[in-house]
Amino acid sequence: MPKYIAVAGKGGTGKTTFASLIIKYLIQNKMGTVLAVDADPNANLSEVLGMEVKTTISELLEQTKDPKSVPVGMSKEVFIEYKLQQSLVESKKLDLLVMGNPQGAGCYCYPNDLLRKYLERLSNGYDYVVVDNEAGLEHISRKTIPHVDWLFVISDASARGIRSAGRVHELVRSLGSAVKEELLIVTKTKTESLVNLADEITATGIELIGDVPYDESIATFDEEGKALFDLPDNNVAVNAAKEILIKAGI
Repeated sequence: MPKYIAVAGKGGTGKTTFASLIIKYLIQNKMGTVLAVDADPNANLSEVLGMEVKTTISELLEQTKDPKSVPVGMSKEVFIEYKLQQSLVESKKLDLLVMGNPQGAGCYCYPNDLLRKYLERLSNGYDYVVVDNEAGLEHISRKTIPHVDWLFVISDASARGIRSAGRVHELVRSLGSAVKEELLIVTKTKTESLVNLADEITATGIELIGDVPYDESIATFDEEGKALFDLPDNNVAVNAAKEILIKAGI
């Protein structure tokens, strides 16, 4: 049974950056096999990991809506699962699935049910599944992602970001037992950030496990299109993430 680690928060808070730091930590410490899942419609996890994605799950599921697309002699279920297998990006270090943009008009109940079953079988072949979610937690609420052992809610060092994290917490509460442990991380912090935001953080109802200081080198990597996975081991953000993950028991 794999351990599921999910990251959620509004865009621009450093959510995907932290997801990549989790993956870097797991791989560097040889903690087992890793499947990364980009469940954010604004998918860019592949870029920070330095991996090339040719197609997304939503694009493949869109193709299955046309009955004529199913080859003669092949059932629709087998065809959809074949298409889903095509979406897996494999590498020596980890594998990656990209969900893609929300699906268009029409009923997707059947393919989504197959997607849940496929992901469950696929995930069982890994030690860790790291999921980069959008703030709405769509794939967790639909149980495409069956459960979450650790959910890191990410906010930048702003009152608006912290309040957005609080709204994510309200969604988590509505999901019940789907999330085992929920923890808050504040990113892009400066010396007095946590002190100044203390009341806002308390109001979220989420346990603050740590912060990731603002790091100019991350901005430089982004500007130059470099994979954040290649940040040096002595990087401030890399070390901060390591401390947080150890504290969380990962």
